[in-house]
Amino acid sequence: MAKIKVGIINVTGYAGVELARLLYDHPRVELVSVTGRSAIGQPLAEVFPHLAPLKLTITAELGKVDLAFSALPHKASAEAVAEALGQGVKAIDISADFRFKDPVMYQKWYDFKHPAPGLLSEAVYGLPELHRSAVALARLVANPGCYPTSAVLALAPAVKAGLVGSDIIVDSKSGISGAGRTLSLTTHFSEANENVAAYALEGHRHLPEITQELERLAGHTLSVTFVPHLVPMTRGILSTCYAPLVAGKLATGEKGVKELMGLYHDFYGGEPFVRVVDAPPQTKQTWGNNLCLVYPTIDLRTGRLIVVSCLDNLVKGAAGQAIQNMNLMLGLPESMGLKGLPIYP
Repeated sequence: MAKIKVGIINVTGYAGVELARLLYDHPRVELVSVTGRSAIGQPLAEVFPHLAPLKLTITAELGKVDLAFSALPHKASAEAVAEALGQGVKAIDISADFRFKDPVMYQKWYDFKHPAPGLLSEAVYGLPELHRSAVALARLVANPGCYPTSAVLALAPAVKAGLVGSDIIVDSKSGISGAGRTLSLTTHFSEANENVAAYALEGHRHLPEITQELERLAGHTLSVTFVPHLVPMTRGILSTCYAPLVAGKLATGEKGVKELMGLYHDFYGGEPFVRVVDAPPQTKQTWGNNLCLVYPTIDLRTGRLIVVSCLDNLVKGAAGQAIQNMNLMLGLPESMGLKGLPIYP
């Protein structure tokens, strides 16, 4: 059976290179084209020696493919995706360029005028656990951000069941690869090593994305506080989410904790990449894998929901989730090419 041909627009970023690594072992898909603005004409093996078995050269043009992943920065990604769609190619955008329906959001949060606003209504938000059937029918999927994936998966069952009030706090820690490959003082080794720093307290770009998805589930407006932190590790996101419980929705005491755990198991029952666990998870337990681990509990002293989630920001938070969406769009088994176990330690 002939393999489906796919390409990566901008393979030279962390998400792009992770896509190439994961696609190499996919049994039904062949990566035939990789572009990269800073390395045109170079063998992929020269830029990333570990990808030598792919035997590809970085080009300026995508070429003939059935589906394209765009890992370009925002705005540039929208332009490339619009061009691909115009050529009859399905597209998965890993940037933020199609995650919102309102073009005003891009001006407000990303400081650019959207170059293809007519495509926003068509784009499907690519969190399969919430939008699986729509993803399967889509020709354009907006791959979620890494922080929103961890936060929304942590809170979705409780929010949908109406267990929590409107005031939600999301506290997230991310490895440095989440900032991308572009050099900056903040991610310089001497600055980041042996250091933990909160940032974007005035409003991170992923905040409206988290709010959008949770409000869809809740059916009403929510007040969400999101504080991200940079920690000195390469990969991983750990989110701890807090919200007051609505009185009477769950039993009191330990019985309520068991009911909550049962609710989460029911919500994610059968999901290939969300695992509800019995103890607070750790980022190393998802390293290199497409899993999101979720641990819900209740602070019995305060009546507050606490949910801890963790994932690999480059896999379930980016490239792995993109391949999960690709599988759905192409009618392939959702977990195909993504069954590898986490790397430990």
